[in-house]
Amino acid sequence: MGKQSIEIHSKLIKTARKGDQQSMYRLYKLYVQAMYNTCVRMVSNQYDAEDIIQESFVKAFKNLDSFRGESSFGSWLKRIVINQSITFIKSKKLEFTDFDNLQIVSDEPEKSNFPEIEPSKIHESIKTLPEKARVVLNLYLLEGYRHKEIAEILNISESTSKSQYLRAKLLLREKLEKEIRYEY
Repeated sequence: MGKQSIEIHSKLIKTARKGDQQSMYRLYKLYVQAMYNTCVRMVSNQYDAEDIIQESFVKAFKNLDSFRGESSFGSWLKRIVINQSITFIKSKKLEFTDFDNLQIVSDEPEKSNFPEIEPSKIHESIKTLPEKARVVLNLYLLEGYRHKEIAEILNISESTSKSQYLRAKLLLREKLEKEIRYEY
């Protein structure tokens, strides 16, 4: 992000802290789509994601004084969105199962003769994964959390996080292989 946009964001944040509705709205418009994309990957339901995004922005604007600028505003806001998404998921009282008995043939990436898959198909396939596996996959693969961090966030063991990630990868692979077979 360029210096000019950081300055604009700083000014918007400063005036939003003072309660300026237009500044809040501009911040909302700047970040809503990216935050929605993160959220919908986590909860996989558009309507739940929309509710969580609204709650996240309300929480962010109420707590703007806690934003210290140590990271970008987008990173700070994304953390709120992820936390709100996890709170939502936990409220559904999902139980995570440890799949330690799954055998891993190889942890090395395999070379494939499959044609390239469109990102939209991968995204749609991820949305169909079981929620627990999808959440771990999103946190690990797309949001960059380590299994230890995921375990702390979701209050599960690190091995459960790893096994849910493995389960998600296996299920995703199966879904994509079926999709490819269907198309060809």
